This record gives sequence, structure tokens and C-alpha cells, in this order.
Amino acid sequence: MIRFALAQHDFLVGDILGNDRKARQCIAEAKSSGVRVLLFPELALTGYPPEDLLLRPGFLAQNKATLEALAPDVRDIDVVIGHPWVEGDKIYNAASWIRDGAVKGRYFKHELPNYGVFDERRYFSSGSEPLVIDVDGLSVGVIICEDSWAPGPAKRAKAAGAELLLMPNASPYHEGKLTARSEMFANRFSETGLPGIYCNTVGGQDELVFDGRSMLVNGDGSLRGPGPLCAEALLLADYDPDTRMFQADTWPDPHPDGLAETYEVLRFGLREYVRKNGFREVVFGLSGGIDSALSLALAVDALGAENVHTVMMPTRYTSSESLELAQEQAVGLGVDHRVISVESAFEGMLECLEPSFDSREHDLTEENLQARIRGTTVMALSNKFGWLPISTSNKSEAAVGYCTIYGDMCGGFSPLLDCFKTRVYDLSRYRNTISPAIPEAVITRPPSAELRHDQTDQDSLPPYDQLDLILERYVERDESIASIVEAGFSERVVRKIAGLVLQNEYKRRQAPPGVRITARAFGRDRRYPITSGFRDKAVRK
Repeated sequence: MIRFALAQHDFLVGDILGNDRKARQCIAEAKSSGVRVLLFPELALTGYPPEDLLLRPGFLAQNKATLEALAPDVRDIDVVIGHPWVEGDKIYNAASWIRDGAVKGRYFKHELPNYGVFDERRYFSSGSEPLVIDVDGLSVGVIICEDSWAPGPAKRAKAAGAELLLMPNASPYHEGKLTARSEMFANRFSETGLPGIYCNTVGGQDELVFDGRSMLVNGDGSLRGPGPLCAEALLLADYDPDTRMFQADTWPDPHPDGLAETYEVLRFGLREYVRKNGFREVVFGLSGGIDSALSLALAVDALGAENVHTVMMPTRYTSSESLELAQEQAVGLGVDHRVISVESAFEGMLECLEPSFDSREHDLTEENLQARIRGTTVMALSNKFGWLPISTSNKSEAAVGYCTIYGDMCGGFSPLLDCFKTRVYDLSRYRNTISPAIPEAVITRPPSAELRHDQTDQDSLPPYDQLDLILERYVERDESIASIVEAGFSERVVRKIAGLVLQNEYKRRQAPPGVRITARAFGRDRRYPITSGFRDKAVRK
């Protein structure tokens, strides 16, 4: 048996010295467990993705110095650790194999992803040579992350004599990613017949969540794992070269999938963003509506009730039901809740603007004015007490601009930004299966911004179950208007929604980041120009 260990740990982007300390702790723990080879994730020394930090010579110099100081201290264990590496005028996404105080071999990533959230070709050059190292008579190859998603690197490793693959990864989460990884492993195994060890990093980095869930590929193609979801762990795996099978009896049971998985990723992503950016407490408006209600449940689960502050900011249009439901949820979850009426501020702004408005009828201007006063109030609490302001907008609203820039879009983070409204309802119902958190009346009442009398969202939008289906096709799948109409949707409605999506790109560009849970989130995934003359051609009947 050869004992391997997978350091499924959280390595903070840019914190090279802190990551070095964590790596040394992992090495010590692995040695005490009799580990022969310890595998770290992709770019563990710098965190992933380091982005334009890679353009700073001082950053690269510190990375090199830290790696060179680490290598002599590695004894009685083999360590494979990811890091950037500079040769000449090129930077590589590298992994070094360290043994007996020296680097025995260094692998440069072959396949550089340049799609979706990835832009590695901006920084890195591609490698082309395999790396295969003998471990007690077993030939072990290394490939890095995207190399696993293409056939070439694994085949090159096998041609160089590899009998087992080590796969350090920094693979971010989106719904369905675990299934996609399993299919990828099946493809590589069918091509090479090689077993493998897949070690994925864990942690939140801006809007990305790295979910961990490291895996093992046995010599018969079966999978062992995954490791824990959104949790650090040193995972042990004993490999028998004769049977080509792994024993990993100490690995935890798989985490539930579906809504439970999504909720955990949202909770984890919120906590990571708050903590890693130097905050402990958050503040946001609690309106009595579904979005702020789910945001409150997530915040309490992520940070603890003692670190969550909510504020209800009524005007003349706020219903007593909204006041009561917000109070009920805040009390039920035990958070600091205050009511700050912004009616006098609203009235004062109307009086201030009246000479310029010249007695014109109230319209969207006055609605947005209320939202912006509320945004200013939340920001004032944030400034005074050092609380991170949270935006509670969802993906449906952000897509069509049903949100107020400098108003309810104010915030440092937006946990629901990649959740369609229908998903918000699903997650709210799921959360209530754990423990009572969101009043049933919040879930069942018609959604409303309450910025004018008798207002509901459906006054200006189609029902959310229809809207979200259109948005899924138009935003997430990039389908044409004609294609969506052919699927049975009204051309008039589809054209309206598509126009709103394009029209509101400037708003989304100024929105705070939020947890990415889909493969087509606003931000890194979907980068549309604000200024554009493109429009879909007319649908031909």
C-alpha cells in the first residue's frame, strides 16, 4: 500500500506567507499519519485565481522565495504543490514535486482555460512536457485541472509511463458540476485506463465558490468520494498497486445534492466573502418580502444571529403586513432589528425637488427616490458601525433592471445575485424544512416593491415562472429571440424581456458581486458591452 493525502484546504488569494504556513501544517499532519505523497491543490501557494497579482514582479518574487524556502524543509514525505513559476519572460501555472529537500520535477499546465470565469491565457504560457515520478516502484504522473478536461495531457502522461495520475485542481462550483466532473473522469479513464487522485481546493474567492469534493478514480474506473462540500479536510487514501484500488474509509459521507447543496454553497460563499474582507457583521433592509427574508436566513446561518442587523424603512406605501412580517422573522431568528421611517426624508426630498419637477405627475422617479433614501440609510449604518451592507436583489430583477441603482442595489455583496426568483422561493421552502426561518405569509404573498399604492411586481413583469424560463434561455443559454418564440413563448413578451436585459447592462456593471451558482452568472461568465448596436433579427412568421 502507498498512502496518499489530499490537502483539500482553503488557500487565500495573495496570502503567500499564510498559505505557506498552512502548507507546512498540512505536511506535518500528513507525516504524522504515515503519508508517502501529499497532494496540494492548483496554485495553492498563491491561491486561485490570483488574476493581475501575477503582473506584479514583487508578488512573483515572493512566491519564488517562499517555494525555495519550503523545499529544503520537506523531508520523509513527497509533496506536490501548485504555484506560479517564471522562466525567462514566461509565467507558468506549475506544480513542483518536492522530495528530500529538493524539487525533483516541475510540471507546467498544458491546457489553459479561457472561457466562462477563466482567463488563464492572459497570464500563463502553456507547457507541453509530461512529468512522471517513481514512488516506491509506481510511476506517478501529474496533470493540472483543465488538463483533466482534455484528452491530450493524460495520454501524454501515460505514454511517458504513468500508472497513476495526480490531479491538483482549483475547480469552482456551479450547479451540476459534480456530475460534469464524474463524466470527465469516465472519459479520461476510457482513454487511458489510469486511476487517479483529484484534489480540489475549497473556499470563497469574490463571487466564486470552490466546493472541494475531491475524488478518487479506481483502477476499474469506479469513483470514490466525493470529499466534503465546502469544508477543509486532509483526506487519506491508501493505494494498492496490485489491485489498482483505493481504500479511503475515513472519508465523510457525501453531502446531499439539489437545494441542500445550493443553499450550502450560498451560505458558505457569503461567510467567506464577509470574513475574508475583514468584516464580522452585516446590515441590510428587511422588507417583509421573500428576497430579504431568504437573505436573512442565509446571513444568520453563515455568520450567527449576533452578527446580523436588519432595518425596516417604511414610507407611506409600506403595508402593515410588511412591518409585521419583517418583525416576526427578525424576532424569530434573534437578530438586531430596527425600524427607521424614511417618510420624512422622502417628503423632504419631494419638497426640495418640487421647483425642478414643476408639478409634474408622480412616476418612476418618486419610486426610485424611496429606494435611494433606503440605500443611503443602510450605507449610513454601515459607515457608522463598520457593518458590511448586503444587497438582496435576485437574478430575475438584475436581468430586467427591476431594481434601483444606488438604491436597493447598494451593498458590498449580493448573495442572491445568481438566483432566479423562482429559485429564491424554492430555497426558502427548503430552508424551512431545516427549522422555521421564513414566515409562510412571506412565501405566499404577491411580491411587491411597495413604492406606490397597490403595486405588485406583475404590474410590469410577466409571472416569475414564465419570466425565469425566458431569462434562462436568453441569458444562460444565449438563445435567440426566434428560438425562444418557437419554444412557445409570446414574441411580444420575449422581445420586451430581451430589450430590458440589454437596456440594463449598465446597472449590472455597477452591482456588487454575488455568489455564483450557475454556469452563466452575471459578471465573469457573461461579459456584454454596455454600448452595443446589436439586436436580434425579426421573427419571421
